[in-house]
Amino acid sequence: MIRETDMPSNPTAAILIIGNEILSGRTQDVNTKFIAGRLAALGHRLEEVRVVPDVAERIIRAVNELRAAYDNVFTTGGIGPTHDDITSECIAAAFGVPWEKHQESWDALERHLGHEQFNEARQRMAMLPRGAVPIPNSVSIAPGFSIGNVHVMAGVPRIMQAMFAGLETVLARGTPIAMRAVHGLRVKEGSIAAGLSAIQARYPQVDVGSYPFYRESGSGVAVVVKGTDVEALEAAIGEAESLIAAEGITPVRGEPPV
Repeated sequence: MIRETDMPSNPTAAILIIGNEILSGRTQDVNTKFIAGRLAALGHRLEEVRVVPDVAERIIRAVNELRAAYDNVFTTGGIGPTHDDITSECIAAAFGVPWEKHQESWDALERHLGHEQFNEARQRMAMLPRGAVPIPNSVSIAPGFSIGNVHVMAGVPRIMQAMFAGLETVLARGTPIAMRAVHGLRVKEGSIAAGLSAIQARYPQVDVGSYPFYRESGSGVAVVVKGTDVEALEAAIGEAESLIAAEGITPVRGEPPV
């Protein structure tokens, strides 16, 4: 795999989710949460998530827009053996290169599946854009791939996670993006809104978010602070705790229980 050259302290990233099943509501996307968490640990700033259908022109347009706007693009979905798995050939079209047999991937899949099971449909999974570098897949062998700053992975969560485990070893590192949270039961968001705005103004180097929650045990608000400046994180979350306490409510560090 290609090791990335030095990049700014926090590379930018986007996720492109490809699949009619996501847009129809049939399948719930769980890949974004996983990728977002791993990118934060690697120091990548995830700035956009986009979902497109299995329509070639939509995929090609999205890939070209996102790869021009961000340091890295991570796609999920559409690299299986069926007629609607068109991501790989669309990536080739986006880069203006042929979509062709990748011999190493072809041989690995044929060994894994056996000659008779390695039919025409499964052979599609060994076709890659020219110049693409395979992303290993320890679960089902069929690879993802990287080309330029676009990293193409499966939509099945277990397979995607296996691919990302291999991919992250060669991704550039930035300063890890840390998170601190505090919550309080019975806190009203409107009551602390002005105070949170003041905290954000005092610590512009971090992001302060307010998230109401509803549980059987009661409702409340969680305050989450994210950023790379750990000293500012701790100061901001400490002030958020004081803000909740000023409402006569005991603040609790961390996210509220599910």
